[in-house]
Amino acid sequence: MKIIICGAGQVGWQIARHLSGERNDVTVVDSNEELVRRATDQLDVKGVTGFASYPQVLERAGAEDADMIIAATHADEVNMVTCQVAHSVFGVQRKIARLRAQSYLDTLHADLYRRDHLPIDVVISPEKEVAEAALQRLLAPSTFDIESFLDDKAQLFGVVMDEDCPVLNTPLRQLTDLFSTLRALVVGVRRDETLFAPAPRDQLFAGDQVYVFCHTEDVVRTLEIFGKRQSRQERVVIVGGGNVGLAVALALEKRPDRVRVKVIEKSRAMAEKAAEALERTIVLNGDGLNADLLMEANITKADAILTVTDDDKTNLLTAVRAKSLGCPLSISLVNDPALLPLLAPLKIDAYINPRSTTVSSILRHVRHGRVRSVYSIGDAEAEVLEAQVLKTAQMAGKFVRDIGFPEGVLMGPMRKGDTVIIPNGNTRIEEGDIVTFFALSEDVPAVERLLQVSIDYF
Repeated sequence: MKIIICGAGQVGWQIARHLSGERNDVTVVDSNEELVRRATDQLDVKGVTGFASYPQVLERAGAEDADMIIAATHADEVNMVTCQVAHSVFGVQRKIARLRAQSYLDTLHADLYRRDHLPIDVVISPEKEVAEAALQRLLAPSTFDIESFLDDKAQLFGVVMDEDCPVLNTPLRQLTDLFSTLRALVVGVRRDETLFAPAPRDQLFAGDQVYVFCHTEDVVRTLEIFGKRQSRQERVVIVGGGNVGLAVALALEKRPDRVRVKVIEKSRAMAEKAAEALERTIVLNGDGLNADLLMEANITKADAILTVTDDDKTNLLTAVRAKSLGCPLSISLVNDPALLPLLAPLKIDAYINPRSTTVSSILRHVRHGRVRSVYSIGDAEAEVLEAQVLKTAQMAGKFVRDIGFPEGVLMGPMRKGDTVIIPNGNTRIEEGDIVTFFALSEDVPAVERLLQVSIDYF
């Protein structure tokens, strides 16, 4: 597939890394020569320096025979015009744009992106994706990562193994025998900064970061087996009143179980804007790093703090200060993956990676076959895919035991009709089944091949 990625920042670079690693023909376009050079030096991609919305720049990037264009520059308007030029001048079939401004995302203006207006096939909103991720973390405070699959009937979550975890040093095969009615499966383990798909004989040790896939109805029981207790979040402090913080506060106000929320925002203008938009939430204007202001927000009685400013270091330090003042749960927005190793020493409970959530959204629309959802794990170390099995797919009609999965791939829960099951070797994969996979990045193409249909299907 020939793909043009406009914008070589964090999101664009990460998408280029994914897609070029899967032997797609990728060209990166950016007005910043240094960013283009970084992409071409570190990745197997072509590079073009210039403004992505200029027809001559897109022509140099090969737009005349491109299959897809992904507009992910920092400017919404550039992304929109780029898609228009790609459609009108070059006839590019698939156009994806990242848009930040809420005015462009208003559902009242959804017709704006029709082919006879602004021809954008997929609109990705980073702030919306990050806000939804933040809500997921708040609703599952004992996890460091969580995502829904199979129409919310299955959950993937990440937990850290504590010293008192009751299932430490137990082979995973024995866990299946001990809890035979539990619809759950360990699909990934990160140990010593290395992520791998575990074998049935593998054991879990203290300090491991474990990814578990399970039926939504079994989440609470599964967490208890892993030594985790769910607690209700009744008081939340949000530091950062921009688009993300405001979206989370609005969502919490709408929850039927009343959650008391306080927002701290450094910018007076943004604080006033947030105060106007919110009904029951108290908005404080000031620096979230200020201990006195945190005390004014009643941080000592808060159940959680969510730090979502546009500065990573402020987010981390504010979370640390809040925990030192007695807040039991801290969740931070972290853009820079180089800071992630600091989370454990700083005792920050969970993080949200905007790049990862945005990349996951974009990849969902790039994957082959009938892929319904894609979730990126860690720093592009693995992906979780959800897909529908079509009639002539390689795996259709086969038993799981007869499918040649790579070592870095494990099947998660699957849906047959309205029933969600954990597959075993005797499970037959049939047309129409919805399947999920945990796959290390290098093994994603192998999963896609299993899902691809033969050409005569069309």
